[in-house]
Amino acid sequence: MAPFRVARRSTASLACLGAMLLVPIVLPAQAQSSPELKSILDRLDRLEQENRSLSDQVRDLRNQLAAARGEVAPATPAAEPAVPSIPERLDIQQQRIEEQAQTKVEASQKFPIRLTGMALFNAFLNSRQSGGFDYPTAAVEPGPNHAGATFHQTVVGLEFTGPKTFLGGTVHGSVFMDFATGSSTFSQLMRLRTGSIELDWKTRHIMVGLEKPIFNPREPSSLAQVAVSPMTGTGNLWLWLPQARVQQDFAFGKKAGLRARMGVVQTREVGPYETTGLPPGVEGTRPGLEGRYEVYYNLDSDRRFEIAPGFHTSTTHASGFSIPSHLFSTDWLFIPWRQVELTGAFFDGTNLANLGTGAINQGYVIYKRVFWPIDTAGGWGQLTVHASRRIDVHLFAGRQDYSQEYLGRGDVNRNSLYGTNIFYRIAPNVLLGPEFSQMRTVYIGQGVRINNHYDFALAYLF
Repeated sequence: MAPFRVARRSTASLACLGAMLLVPIVLPAQAQSSPELKSILDRLDRLEQENRSLSDQVRDLRNQLAAARGEVAPATPAAEPAVPSIPERLDIQQQRIEEQAQTKVEASQKFPIRLTGMALFNAFLNSRQSGGFDYPTAAVEPGPNHAGATFHQTVVGLEFTGPKTFLGGTVHGSVFMDFATGSSTFSQLMRLRTGSIELDWKTRHIMVGLEKPIFNPREPSSLAQVAVSPMTGTGNLWLWLPQARVQQDFAFGKKAGLRARMGVVQTREVGPYETTGLPPGVEGTRPGLEGRYEVYYNLDSDRRFEIAPGFHTSTTHASGFSIPSHLFSTDWLFIPWRQVELTGAFFDGTNLANLGTGAINQGYVIYKRVFWPIDTAGGWGQLTVHASRRIDVHLFAGRQDYSQEYLGRGDVNRNSLYGTNIFYRIAPNVLLGPEFSQMRTVYIGQGVRINNHYDFALAYLF
């Protein structure tokens, strides 16, 4: 037994001796690791703060999702980490994808394209002198009343933007179409309205495309006349023309400036011109030069004044003759108060049938191998009252006069229109637009013919 006791004592002694020897080794090691422990603790504090921040964000997202569903979000303690479940994460992600899909259209070149336009329904009633047209541009001989409904004036468009080009310019443009060429309710063919490709720099702009004449960019406001521009034949020369133009902007301080625009257009020379004795033999398209120079002044953040003189000049080729076409124009915008706008345009020229279509295309007369261009003057004006956040009221009138010097019995001497409409927003992008207008057409030797038009429009803007 003695050897066993001796061995136990020796083992205990060795253990104590080992512990005494380890003390000086462990103590320095602990002293060396103190900075590392502090760094680890600091990192844990930062992670805890970030976890709290993420928990707050998740809680906000949960509340927003509940509000979108019309539910009441459950209360979550501020200190409790709110980790969304997998279904909630999928719902949030799906909602974000749907929001992006509403404003994104896929393009092969990976550049943004925006779908825009207006779904437009019209119900209308014409009196007895409409000639059977839904939206006549002149009053004609009496016939039966004409009424109906149409979706033909719906407009669909694409707006696109591209990358920066040379010298830091940007590219953008648009294409707009409608269904106004359908011959009946069940025949709806798509038609190109306007289109453009534009290069923009800080003060200079270049555009090619199909647009209104350069000298006449303004339009009256109407949901009844969309297939052709409002006031067609009564003061608005609207015909969409192929063109290329350049615009240069000048600033005169912070409130005033000048926009100078010039370009080349392709006129449309076909149509029922006034001819006598010889067939017209018209060359269908001709080049023309146009310009517009807009001077503007901002009285303050709400009030503004714009006035823009313009011109057009071209030559019609018909039956071996070169018939001049030219005009001088002025258009304007005046906002004296935030709730009121005054807009309009005026022109005076000769042989202008190549700039506007409709029932009246009186450009020139050819008789016994002599031609006479017909002098034409006209214009339109509109008063807009922003009655409330939802209601806009428009009062408009227009007139177009033709010189009687080379016209005969049955030709049009004057064509005028006046009326009113209301745009009522039943939703941010939904408009109701009742409209009334009266057209009065004066025929030489035959008196005045009158057509009343009543229209009710429902438009969905997208």
